Amino acid sequence: MSENNKRLKVGITIGDTNGIGIEVALKTVGVPEMMDMCIPVIYGNSKIVSYHRNACNLPGFQINHTKSAEHLKDNMPNLVECIDQDIKIELGQPSKQAGLASFIALEAAVRDLKDGLIDVLVTAPISKDNIQSEQFHFPGHTEYLESAAGEGNKALMLLCTSNLRIALATNHLPLSQVPSALTIEGIREKLKAFNLSLKRDFNVDGPRIAVLSLNPHGGENGILGTEERDIILPAMQQALDEDGVQCFGPYAADGFFGARHYRRFDGVLAMYHDQGLAPFKTIAMDEGVNFTAGLPIVRTSPDHGTGYDIAGQGIANESSMRHAIYTALDVYRNRVRYDEARQNPLPKLFQDRGRDNVKLDLTKAE
Repeated sequence: MSENNKRLKVGITIGDTNGIGIEVALKTVGVPEMMDMCIPVIYGNSKIVSYHRNACNLPGFQINHTKSAEHLKDNMPNLVECIDQDIKIELGQPSKQAGLASFIALEAAVRDLKDGLIDVLVTAPISKDNIQSEQFHFPGHTEYLESAAGEGNKALMLLCTSNLRIALATNHLPLSQVPSALTIEGIREKLKAFNLSLKRDFNVDGPRIAVLSLNPHGGENGILGTEERDIILPAMQQALDEDGVQCFGPYAADGFFGARHYRRFDGVLAMYHDQGLAPFKTIAMDEGVNFTAGLPIVRTSPDHGTGYDIAGQGIANESSMRHAIYTALDVYRNRVRYDEARQNPLPKLFQDRGRDNVKLDLTKAE
């Protein structure tokens, strides 16, 4: 069976054990349609999972319990018992025990992903505070995965739905540190990574990327800031001239989203976390997916948090978790097709001059 026809093994980490991660995971994998698409593999602990199932009054379904992903069953969801500690569940309450459990599940799933025992990874939400320890000292999943499974590649945080993809030039940084973190080379590298991800992961031919400004009104020619003139525009020009990235802007974020200009592009590069995520979650909260681009592994996550305020009530919406699984499957198969098509490329017989006509102007992008 070819890579694109086989049912893929989807590793799912339980996330923070006091949040809604387990609830949305169980709601997602407990339907027959999911088994037709993939082989779900939850990483956690049967006691923790049973506690959440009972608290949320979820219907039961058969699960294969195993100590190792080497012994999975393909006709039912699987649960890899990787948490040996007794974890106290305090629904809706942050705790270090919950953080420890989320890290153990994450570490086990990443190890199996690198060893080829699962094909893709979907992570339930963690508390970035509670998970901190000597083993985990990262701002979030994205930075941890870059370190643990990046093989020297840089991760690109990308939020996506079927018609909107937003990547971030900076990830989990205090707002006061964002301007100093922006560099010409850094933005250029993000544009290159985003461009490749749109082609390889999302099957977009000749992607067009909109770039947002950092300052209000695009800096107003330096009156409200000079980062657009000194950093963002030079980075875009280099990405266009030297890397062939069709990028446009920079655009003031308020007008860009208010006028729905994002519909004219295949992707949007935001300068900082909330500049991209606030409009994204407004537009696509229930179906949004967090995808870690740029790495040799495929990892997605729901775009919501731990949901402490509704944990254990059985009312959490599983749509984002379901779409995270769909996206992981699609990205994996798109990568296989992209790489297979380029294994023995034909020699280039002419020089492509098409990009010379690309202008950094919204009116030329319509």
